Amino acid sequence: MTGLNPQAALQIAVLQINLTVGDLQANADRIIEGAREAYASGARLVLTPELSICGYPAEDLLLRAVFVEACTAQVQRVAGALSDLAGLYVVVGHPTGGDVRSKSVAVQQRHNAASVLCEGRVIASYAKRELPNYQVFDERRYFTPGQEACVFEVATPQGPVRVGLLICEDAWFEAPAAHAKAAGAQVLAVINASPWHIGKGADREDRMRERVAATGLPLVYAHCVGGQDEVVFEGRSFALSKNGEICFRAPSFKEIHSSVHAFITSDAINLGTTEIAPERDALADLWDALVLGVRDYVGKNRFPSAILGLSGGIDSALVLAIAVDALGADKLRAVMMPSPYTADISWIDAREMAARLQVRYDEISIAPEFEAFKTSLAPHFAGKAEDTTEENIQARIRGTLLMALSNKFGSIVLTTGNKSEMATGYCTLYGDMAGGFAVIKDVAKTTVFALARWRNANDPYGTGANPIPERIITRPPSAELRPDQKDQDSLPPYEVLDAILERYMEHDESIESLLAAGFAKADVERVTRLIQINEYKRRQAPVGIRVTHRSFGKDWRYPITNRFRG
Repeated sequence: MTGLNPQAALQIAVLQINLTVGDLQANADRIIEGAREAYASGARLVLTPELSICGYPAEDLLLRAVFVEACTAQVQRVAGALSDLAGLYVVVGHPTGGDVRSKSVAVQQRHNAASVLCEGRVIASYAKRELPNYQVFDERRYFTPGQEACVFEVATPQGPVRVGLLICEDAWFEAPAAHAKAAGAQVLAVINASPWHIGKGADREDRMRERVAATGLPLVYAHCVGGQDEVVFEGRSFALSKNGEICFRAPSFKEIHSSVHAFITSDAINLGTTEIAPERDALADLWDALVLGVRDYVGKNRFPSAILGLSGGIDSALVLAIAVDALGADKLRAVMMPSPYTADISWIDAREMAARLQVRYDEISIAPEFEAFKTSLAPHFAGKAEDTTEENIQARIRGTLLMALSNKFGSIVLTTGNKSEMATGYCTLYGDMAGGFAVIKDVAKTTVFALARWRNANDPYGTGANPIPERIITRPPSAELRPDQKDQDSLPPYEVLDAILERYMEHDESIESLLAAGFAKADVERVTRLIQINEYKRRQAPVGIRVTHRSFGKDWRYPITNRFRG
């Protein structure tokens, strides 16, 4: 963090920090540490992310009164721990309130709140007014909206600066910011926990620019960073001048304490800084999101290591490369489990990739188990030809072996299925779907190939250049569960499949709309039918990282028993 600019009336510190849901004391300690560092560097206003005390999203923990009470206690602890820092104002996010009873009916009075701490006291509080209830959000389940604006004064040598406080979704609507200005705000401070998806960063800046244009006030946007179950927060905190120009942008996917300077003139306040992180390539952002999602899920859940099945195919190769960047080669184990249908080149490519990334590599043939299963089932399958049943048995043997290694050594199993497979059911329940974390669950197959090429051309974490053998990227994808099998034997070309998937699943376009757009009727009917009939599989899949604006997770809540087609 840079020192106080001598021309700045107020230095504002943004704590872009990685929080863990429910680790209240550790979260509070990070705030205390960051605030003290900021104060020593000259800051007098410190902004922390939305719900920074408890982490976001805390989900049904918020329904427990003891949880909310514990959060309140940590707010008081932070205030006390910073009470000796004269003139420092710290904004912390936390839940408040609980359920009260009126005529024997529970009435929710819980708020998504922020408190302003100064010299050991809570000098102001604010309750979030706009509660999102779409995509991954369900805040109306937990909170009651606030009604009032919150404007507080921060003392400076040139006079007080009046700061209007908003929480995340509030800034996406006109009224909260307008009310803050009407209450006397000269600067808008927006604290956030806004899950990332492809394109979200630029979208946020555009929407905040609308608030600045409407109010004529400069704006500081303080965001968190880190992975929490299926969502990832990328940071990318920023500030906009009163003219809507970017005057500060923090790096994405990194913890950082940054400074924004507020300049006072006789009739206005404006913002400025020298820290403006550049816009990034979309695939670089996506790679970092996947790496951070794996690192935090494994780390925050205290798994000592991870294991995956390495097939010699593109999906498992990509997951291994992501996992090594996230965890380091010493915490990864790759297991090749060949069947009678595994091609020689799959062995060769899997071995080569493991060697390139220097991960532990083992081979366990599933041929004996496969023959044993067929022998046991032969009397019951008499007169029936081999079909997908035998293919699925192979996948389930592999799943069982990986889970056995997981149980024995405590490693989490990373599954390797992509979004295209999850959509169409081109995956085996209790087989390749078995595991603890689905790394590329929200990455379409065409994007899998693009990411593999990007990673071979870039080495962002210094774990090795060109980790994926070229033949893995260029050979036709195959599950290798029967002779000469190719994915496209059972599915439309991935370019077609993924285009239909995006429009039908992510954007809710109708079958009629897809046909009008020129897609072949057979492809549309096939893909949409597969999406619909495989909901039961997706309900049993492990949690995975959300990277699009609609994933097969909390974004997608379709009934399993469903006869609607459209």
